[in-house]
Amino acid sequence: MKFDIMTLFPEMVENYFNFSILKRAIDADIIEISTVNPRDYTENKHKKVDDIPYGGGAGMVLMAQPYVDAYEDIIKSDSCVTVMLSPQGEPLTDKLVNEFAQYKQMILLCGHYEGFDERIREIIKPKEISIGDFVLTGGELPALCLIDAVSRKLEGTLGKIESADEDSFSNGLLEYPHYTRPREYRGLKVPDVLLNGNHKEINEFRLEQSIKRTKERRPELYEKYKKENGK
Repeated sequence: MKFDIMTLFPEMVENYFNFSILKRAIDADIIEISTVNPRDYTENKHKKVDDIPYGGGAGMVLMAQPYVDAYEDIIKSDSCVTVMLSPQGEPLTDKLVNEFAQYKQMILLCGHYEGFDERIREIIKPKEISIGDFVLTGGELPALCLIDAVSRKLEGTLGKIESADEDSFSNGLLEYPHYTRPREYRGLKVPDVLLNGNHKEINEFRLEQSIKRTKERRPELYEKYKKENGK
């Protein structure tokens, strides 16, 4: 899968992919990362990509011309989705991540300052996605969050694809608690059921813990789970 990231600060995102799981995914040709800087497409001799807003107001607005020209210059596959990272967008969920993982290419628009000239939306018609009800200084962090989440769904990125299948939200619940050595630490012991080798009992225990944790921490998810599963 190819990710084309439109950003004014390519170095900000490129360094993220030099480490750990996503670095291995790149080396294995599971994902490909490309950055596109709209500043390279501006017709302004000073390389300006923003200007004051019509009607007044604080801050600067990203100009349509550099972003539209940069977008139109990207070679697009027959299976491509364009996403604008925006606090006004649809909340990112595991369901959406799974949908995005079905594409061969994602183009991500990272904003800055007071945001995009509205004509960028009107011309490009991206799907707008938000990672939460808060505002950041730019779209690079949300773009990295989205790429990371989608990449984990691609076969081969993780050691075992089942690792993604058991993540929080994959079955509508939060993930169960994990333990590793030592068996006892500061008086806290690993539950006996995880040590008995009975996989049926272990799976039942983990499901119980997932349900309990979801009920305590995310009651709205718990109610949805109950409704969908006839509980």
